[in-house]
Order: sequence, then structure tokens, then C-alpha cells
Amino acid sequence: MIEETKKRSIAKTISFRVIATIITFIFVLLFTEDFQIAFSVGLIDASTKMIIYYYHERWWDHVRWGYFENKKNIKK
Repeated sequence: MIEETKKRSIAKTISFRVIATIITFIFVLLFTEDFQIAFSVGLIDASTKMIIYYYHERWWDHVRWGYFENKKNIKK
């Protein structure tokens, strides 16, 4: 059984959140034209969603649905 390490979950969390936060920042900046508001929303968004995403990933590591063992490519 293959499982994801906590370090991998953290790396995925950070990389995804950086991309998503930049997008959030840009949209808020476009709508408000206020850098300080866009930065604040981006900071709150990033910190909250990073925590949620990490635990979401760890929970999915325990869900076995959608996995299969590919016996064709197993070397003997």
C-alpha cells in the first residue's frame, strides 16, 4: 500500500496555496483597486485554507476508494 508522507502533504499544500493566493490577490486587487485590502484578503485566505487543505489531504490518504494494484507492471 502506498501512502503519502506528511512532508509531501505539506509541500503540496504550500505550492497549491501560493498559486491560489496569487490568483485571489489579483482578483481582489482588480475589483477593489486597493493593494492593502487585496494583501489582507490574500493573507487571511492563504493561512486559513492552508490548514484546511493539509487536513483534507491527510484525510484522503486514508480513503482507499479509487486505488488499484496494477499487476501487469510488477517486476518479479
